[in-house]
Amino acid sequence: MSWNDRNVLITGVSGFVGSYLAKYLIDQGANVYGLIRRRADGRIPKNLVDRGIYNEVKLIEADLLDLAGLANAIDEAQPDVIFHLAAQSFVPRSFTHPLETFQINTLGTANLLEAVRVKDYDPTIVFAGSSEEYGLVISSEEQYNRVKAKYGHVSPEPERIPEVPINEGNPLRPMSPYAVSKIHGEYIFRNYYYTYGMKTIVSRGFNHEGAGRGIMFVTSVVTNQVMKYKFGETDKILIGNVNAFRDWSHVMDIVRGYCLLAEKGRPGDVYNQGSMRTNSVMSYILLSLEQAGWKIEKIETMKNNKVVENPTEIDDSEMFGVKFEKTKLDRMMLENEIEFTIEDEGVWVHTDKGKIPVVFDPNRFRPSEVPILMADTRKIQKLGFKAEHRLTDIIRDQLNYFLRPENRV
Repeated sequence: MSWNDRNVLITGVSGFVGSYLAKYLIDQGANVYGLIRRRADGRIPKNLVDRGIYNEVKLIEADLLDLAGLANAIDEAQPDVIFHLAAQSFVPRSFTHPLETFQINTLGTANLLEAVRVKDYDPTIVFAGSSEEYGLVISSEEQYNRVKAKYGHVSPEPERIPEVPINEGNPLRPMSPYAVSKIHGEYIFRNYYYTYGMKTIVSRGFNHEGAGRGIMFVTSVVTNQVMKYKFGETDKILIGNVNAFRDWSHVMDIVRGYCLLAEKGRPGDVYNQGSMRTNSVMSYILLSLEQAGWKIEKIETMKNNKVVENPTEIDDSEMFGVKFEKTKLDRMMLENEIEFTIEDEGVWVHTDKGKIPVVFDPNRFRPSEVPILMADTRKIQKLGFKAEHRLTDIIRDQLNYFLRPENRV
C-alpha cells in the first residue's frame, strides 16, 4: 500500500505510540487526522511537539464516549484506514480505576466501531490490543506448581509447558482490569468483522518503548532514575518487581508493524507484535546503568547474600526453542537459579565507580503480576515483519531523552 495521499485517522494520536505513528505516516505522504480529547488547560500535546508534527496533524476534538462526536470525526476525516490506539493504558491505574478503564477501553471501542458502521464508511481498522491479554503464562513446571499453590488452580489449564514463546492461540488469562478490557475490545473488533463484514484487524502488541514513553511505565521509571542518579539528583534507584520478564520492542518496530497489518493483515484475524526475546526488569536496570557509563562487575542483594558476577554478560543461547539475546542474569533467572524477593530489600550494583543501590519498593508491586511475556511473531513475519532494534537501542533512546532536564521528573 502506498500511503501517499491516503486519509488516516488515529485515535490516541497525542499518546506515545500515536505520535510516532502519525509522524511515520506523514513522512510517507499520508493525510493524518488525529482524535484528541478537549483539554481544560488548553496545553499543546507534548508528544506531537516532540515529534515536530503538531502543525501537520489535523486534530479533531472528540471523546470515545461520545458517539455523535465520533461520527462527526469520521465525516471530517473520511478515513481509508483507522488506527485505534486510544485507551487507558496504564495497568496499575486499572486496579484503582477499573470502571474508568472499562468505559474507555470497552465502551469507547464499541462506540468507534458503531460510528463507522452507521456512517457506512469502509476503512481498514487496526486495533491496538495488548500482550497483557495473555496474562498468566506458564514458563516451567516449577512455576506452574507455584502458581497452583498460590491460586489453587490455573484456568484454562495449559496444554503445553512451557507456553513461551506465546503464539496467537495461547490461552488468555488476564491478570488486570486493563487486560480484561483489551480482551473485550478485541472481541468486539472481531465480532464486527464476522457480523457486519467490517475490515477489522487485531494487533496484540507486546511492550514497546522509546524516547517519550510515559513516565509511569517501568522502562521510563528505570531510565529516568538512572539519569537522575548520573546527575546527582537522587541517591538510589527505587523499583518494584524485578523478576518480571517482558518482550520489549522499539516503538518504531511496532509502528511499522501496524502499517504492515493495515496493508497486508487479514480482516478478522489477530497478530502478535514483538521482538521474540524476553528480558528481566533487573537486566533493564543493569543495561541502563551500563549505557549511562558504568561498568558493572557484580551484583549482590542487600540481604540474604545472593551474588552474581558479570551479570550483564551477553548470552544468546537457545531457550524455549528460540535463540535470542539476553544477559547472563536473565538466563539464571529463567533457569530458576536466582530470584529476587522483597525480603532481599534491594541489590547493590558493584561498578568501576563504586556501589549503586537498587532498592525494592513494596508500594510499586502490583496486586497480581504477569511473570513472563515473550512473543511468537512468526505469523506477522510471514507478512514481511522484522524487528530491527536491539534492547540496548531502546535504552539509549530513553536515556538520551532524559538527558534534557525538563524531561526528568
